[in-house]
Amino acid sequence: MQDFDTRYMGKVHAGVCDFDELKYQKKKERRRGTRVGSVAIYCSQEAIKDAGIDLQSIDSSRVGVYFGVTEHGNVETENEVYNISQYDYDTKFWSHHHNPRTVSNNAAGEVTLNMKITGPHYTIGAACAAGNMGVIQGLQMLRLGEVDLALAGGVSESIHTFGIFASFKSEGALAKHVDPEKASRPFDKNRNGIVCSEGGAVYTLERLSCAQKRGAKIYGEIVGYAINSDAVDFILPDSSRQAQCIRLALDRAGLKPNDIDILNAHATATQMGDIQETKAIREVFGNNSKTRINNTKSFIGHTMGAAGTLELSGNLPAFDDHMVHPTINLDDLDPECALNNLVANKPEKLASVDYIMNNSFGMFGINSVLIVQSPLASGL
Repeated sequence: MQDFDTRYMGKVHAGVCDFDELKYQKKKERRRGTRVGSVAIYCSQEAIKDAGIDLQSIDSSRVGVYFGVTEHGNVETENEVYNISQYDYDTKFWSHHHNPRTVSNNAAGEVTLNMKITGPHYTIGAACAAGNMGVIQGLQMLRLGEVDLALAGGVSESIHTFGIFASFKSEGALAKHVDPEKASRPFDKNRNGIVCSEGGAVYTLERLSCAQKRGAKIYGEIVGYAINSDAVDFILPDSSRQAQCIRLALDRAGLKPNDIDILNAHATATQMGDIQETKAIREVFGNNSKTRINNTKSFIGHTMGAAGTLELSGNLPAFDDHMVHPTINLDDLDPECALNNLVANKPEKLASVDYIMNNSFGMFGINSVLIVQSPLASGL
């Protein structure tokens, strides 16, 4: 995370991705496409490479691409409006690439073009719950038999629109700190808002039998998930509905709260958001659970549509090394955010890690929860 110059606002704190945009794209393709498309292509190519899958040897019509996004089109529209403002708002200077850059399926569509995938592709608009939702969509399409392989996850280019910073600032929810790396402070008494970040995380999802047949390295098995809605407010969350979503995921997985080893909290470092999620976690897990609770946004900021998948990926290594990464920047715990077994500032090593729960909640009260099981616990 760093200070980042954004139009009309000057320097703001932001999480900025550092990757080679031209590793899998030609310059012409990158100029024609979008930043989020480039993030999606890079993540998807790396996912396929890591999975050891040769796309040319399989039926590409049986591959689906499902990405969660918080918003799309704002960046390109803001850029075009600014561009024509330099020419007295003459629309003849408006880019003819604008429409394909701003359609909602842009990120997933750019991946299909780049990787020659002919199966279904679309994006899931679910605010900050979208990353989990992309994974859930991929899982559901596999269960329905619509595809045999899903590229699923979440992507975001949010820091390249000044509007998201301006809006959070007007809400009193934009983080500010003398040190950008300490600005994201979930559960801390002195938290003062969100650090916006860009990013992406894409998983290759397969049916277990297919992954085993080809001898794939299996990072985890999705055993539970849930989605519900608060139906309360545009922005303010409802802890009871969040708790309901957590319970539904546990029930679907056939688990009890005490079975979860790590719970990655959604907490964004807003005042009410952190408090409401704390209430939901307390309601389900009580004060006697062995479950360790952490938060990844304290490291990387809030990657919006990519948050769920990126934060899950930050916890999956615990299946191998049993290390629970901490919530950092937690110098003065807010009593209203006190949680049993909250891992603060220093990592904690467990004897084993069998189940990880990942919370992702978003505006308009969209809630999503994923539960992933260790390959060892699955007997794989």
